[in-house]
Amino acid sequence: MTQTRWITAGIVAVLVILVGGYIAYDQVLRGDTVAPLSFATPAPGGSSTPDSSTGSVSGSGALASTDPGASASAADLAGTWSVGDGSVVGYRVREKLASLPAQSDAVGRTSSVTGQATLETSGGSIRVSAAQFEADVTTLASDRDMRDRRIHTMGLESDTYPNASFTLTSPVDVPAEALTGASVDVTLTGDLEIHGTKKSVSIPAKAVHTADGIQVLGSLTFPFADFGMTPPSIGGFVSVENDATLEFLIVLTKG
Repeated sequence: MTQTRWITAGIVAVLVILVGGYIAYDQVLRGDTVAPLSFATPAPGGSSTPDSSTGSVSGSGALASTDPGASASAADLAGTWSVGDGSVVGYRVREKLASLPAQSDAVGRTSSVTGQATLETSGGSIRVSAAQFEADVTTLASDRDMRDRRIHTMGLESDTYPNASFTLTSPVDVPAEALTGASVDVTLTGDLEIHGTKKSVSIPAKAVHTADGIQVLGSLTFPFADFGMTPPSIGGFVSVENDATLEFLIVLTKG
């Protein structure tokens, strides 16, 4: 083969690789534009599901995130609260095509969340004395079926590690403003288990009491390696950056 043919063949090969890499990126890992989760309250009896195209919780009777909270006494809040409709847990990761800057985030979410929280009174104040939540990560869904299938065997490896959980290990003293229906800042310290690996974390979150229950909204960014995961990669052309973000909106109903 002449030098010209070698050069031509090399250029064609590079183009094929680049095109193939872009197709893999576009069809498997290209991110969607999804806003962070925000407070939204399902109306009693209404069903709510996560909407991956908007990042909100939608469904029959869903209230907008601008709706006000509701006042309550410490005695009203004391008791056992269970995870209800409108609860969402998900991930957010940044993707890259070869050495080019990432174009967007990939976001996957699930409403398959269970758990409980126990609130106790202490004088006129309220404290979260126990809480445990679990998500079925095999049901995580984004805007790409191929991406969703990939994380069953790569990165999160949800076929092998189907559940993620959080267990509170330190009580949370709820600010008094929460009794007026105001959104308050809280820190959730506990054991987070993802990919079969448990790690003690402190998650910044916000909580609000509404007419329909309690909502807890938060997120935590961490390196994949903290939980024994390797960022997904396709042939070295499409890769995920080293940090992942856990996002959640937990809606609690009493009883």
